[in-house]
Amino acid sequence: MRTVDGRVAGRRGQATRQKLLDCLSEMLSSSPYRDVKVIDVARKAGTSPATFYQYFPDVEGAVLEIAGQMAAESAGLTQLLEGRSWAGKAGWQTAQELVEGFLEFWRKHDAILRVVDLGAAEGDKRFYKIRMKILNSVNNSLADSIAELQSKGRVDKDVNPAAMAGALVAMLASVSSHQKGFTSWGVKQAELKPNLALLVYLGVTGRKPTK
Repeated sequence: MRTVDGRVAGRRGQATRQKLLDCLSEMLSSSPYRDVKVIDVARKAGTSPATFYQYFPDVEGAVLEIAGQMAAESAGLTQLLEGRSWAGKAGWQTAQELVEGFLEFWRKHDAILRVVDLGAAEGDKRFYKIRMKILNSVNNSLADSIAELQSKGRVDKDVNPAAMAGALVAMLASVSSHQKGFTSWGVKQAELKPNLALLVYLGVTGRKPTK
């Protein structure tokens, strides 16, 4: 762990650095990203702007650090598909657990994911790469699962596994980021998961699930 000028940060410095990141994360959950200023983050952390600049070049640099930590955590989403079956009741269970994992990940990291989406939409390659790392944690495994089913004759030969997986992952990401909006349509949180899982199961297997 190094400071901006290349010095190795000691234990106290690392603790200060992490406190700044924690305070910034908290502020992002209640304030628009572009309204967050270095002086406000430093004040909340009980330190000075000069200390902030020892560890980060600017707010954006600190945000990218938080986003990078979150992207590393997204590797856990891959485990929702590793070695899992898509046959019968086991397949329905796989679909449900994938959806629950995706929804929970977005709920946990909602504030920073909004910033990542904004940066990616504006063409910032750094944020785009982070977004793709998160989506790829599921997309590649899902495409492999569909291709395997196809090789066994259980999925129509006209299906493109990469296209289907990409469409499903994009849908999961979009729905996950819009969870609060479903309530305005009269959809309860408990009703969202099984309906989304049904779409995932249908997309992967081309069949209705065995419940």
